[in-house]
Amino acid sequence: MSEAEVQSRSRARHFTLNSDGQRHPIINSAAVYTVLAGVASMIMGLANVAHIAGSVLGVSAFLIGLLAQMVSATRDQRMVIVCGIVAAFVGMGLGIAHGGFG
Repeated sequence: MSEAEVQSRSRARHFTLNSDGQRHPIINSAAVYTVLAGVASMIMGLANVAHIAGSVLGVSAFLIGLLAQMVSATRDQRMVIVCGIVAAFVGMGLGIAHGGFG
């Protein structure tokens, strides 16, 4: 087995948002927040009793995701951010459909 094959196999197992070799801690944090808050807002948006929290969390994740998308540096960051934006939009829509902010 050549050295290039060993290196490519070890690289395939390692997931990183910094595929350009530089650190982007603020953008990575925004990407992770967008995904986690988006999924949480979807779950809360499905419940009628948590529609306010789901709406607020969905709006915040959606806006932070849009801002992070504008300043993202790598393709991997953009893919994670877009998944979070979609989840936040769905959660926000479900929360608003079940009663919105009031």
